[in-house]
Amino acid sequence: MKDPQKQHKEQQLLGRQQLYQTIAAIPRGKVASYGQLAALAGHTGAARWVGWCLRHLPRDSSLPWHRVITASGKLAFPLATAGYLRQCEKLEQEGVPLKNHKVSMKLYQWQP
Repeated sequence: MKDPQKQHKEQQLLGRQQLYQTIAAIPRGKVASYGQLAALAGHTGAARWVGWCLRHLPRDSSLPWHRVITASGKLAFPLATAGYLRQCEKLEQEGVPLKNHKVSMKLYQWQP
């Protein structure tokens, strides 16, 4: 019989890998919400978990983290912070504009 702690850690790793694959699939010029990604990765209702996983990405990660925003279209970083400005710039480079500090989910939300 497997060690329950080891089995739990393996399940957590699998969950994160599934989430990362889902994030990697978001196409250029589209965005997805934290909750949407949680559901697509099989963890409905775990939007905060998605945020936790993104916060703990290695600095050199190539995942398109900047395409992940809130369900209302806002960036999760506080206005005018370095993270906010970096995410805003990356989105605008991909043709995703912010209007009144929000992305139009109607126009830019990824529909897999």
